[in-house]
Amino acid sequence: MSYNLLKGKKGIIFGALNSDSIAWKVAERAVEEGAVITLSNTALAIRMGDVDKLAERFNTEAIPADATNVEELEHVFKRSMEIFGGKVDFVLHSIGMSPNVRKGKHYSELDYVMFDKTLDISALSFHKMLHVARKLDAINEWGSVVALSYIAAQRTLHGYNDMADAKALLESIARSFGYIYGRERRVRINTISQSPTLTKAGSGIKGMDKLLDFSERMSPLGNADALECANYCVTLFSDLTSKVTMQNLFHDGGFSSMAMSSRALEQYEKGLGCDCNCGPSESEEEKHKYD
Repeated sequence: MSYNLLKGKKGIIFGALNSDSIAWKVAERAVEEGAVITLSNTALAIRMGDVDKLAERFNTEAIPADATNVEELEHVFKRSMEIFGGKVDFVLHSIGMSPNVRKGKHYSELDYVMFDKTLDISALSFHKMLHVARKLDAINEWGSVVALSYIAAQRTLHGYNDMADAKALLESIARSFGYIYGRERRVRINTISQSPTLTKAGSGIKGMDKLLDFSERMSPLGNADALECANYCVTLFSDLTSKVTMQNLFHDGGFSSMAMSSRALEQYEKGLGCDCNCGPSESEEEKHKYD
């Protein structure tokens, strides 16, 4: 169902890869709500994914760019403004990747060259994106920029590794740039802390299936899926949220406010194999099995 929330607005969606991507769903919902868009991802992602098909469907362009490269980001904004015939109203940053996670490196034994790459791709690219947009004066007043984050920026999650540091930096950039961009040009900048979601990037997290099950049991409303996240993004792109900025907004079914739910507790007790509140004694080996 469309409410024409983005009628007449123009936006750039960074990070769509295939139909499982949150960015893909955001692109679809933005167009359904009346927006015109351009898409951007790396040349390799465009070649290997389905981004060109999405661009063709919406009669637009998939503009290849390495989001860590300032000159290539400049090309994306300039080309988008040529296509739109004017400035941009909204931008989605849905970019994240950790070579350390992909290589199975333990957090205490990170490869620091790869760590730098994680931070550059997953967080500093956001700063570069905002820097370029501001320098080119590419975003209209009362425009909106949204980046996708995760609760690991605030709480330690086993297996999320250096991506947690990247998400913490991402959220800090949104606050710092949100102050500058908001004061100068009324552009608002926010991050969405989304439920764990089965995307190409999310599937690389160790134990993702168990994490999805745990958060589903913990969240009063259950996990938010990619389409629901896209709907939330649309509200932040719209004029209905014109005074919301510099926020990290949890979109996780209530997970971020929970300590223990009845469903999670029931499953925990089943796992212990008893009906009491105490657990079996553990050997030293068992205690450290999942460290």
